[in-house]
Amino acid sequence: MPDEDKKRAAHRALVDRVLNAEGRASPEQRARAFSNDGLPPPLHTLIGKVATNPAQVTDADFAAATASGCTEDELFELVICAAVGHATRQYEAGLAALAEATVDGEEDG
Repeated sequence: MPDEDKKRAAHRALVDRVLNAEGRASPEQRARAFSNDGLPPPLHTLIGKVATNPAQVTDADFAAATASGCTEDELFELVICAAVGHATRQYEAGLAALAEATVDGEEDG
């Protein structure tokens, strides 16, 4: 198996594990965090920051999410899902850009 295929297979396995392995957060919550869509406040605020601007995440964001009923274990899982989801979107966009820049598997130029 070529290295590129191994990397894609490893990425798919990571995504599958993050979304489907046993955990404290429900699979639905993990999928929503992964896609950064459909979570209620204050989870939406926390997950949105994790996915798009992690430097802005504050202790207050975690406190609000905990106060809304989430456990620390659930928050940990949702934060991981958000980070992996955002990274996945970047990875797929990069692969799409590479595919667009090539013709029949050969670089233009």
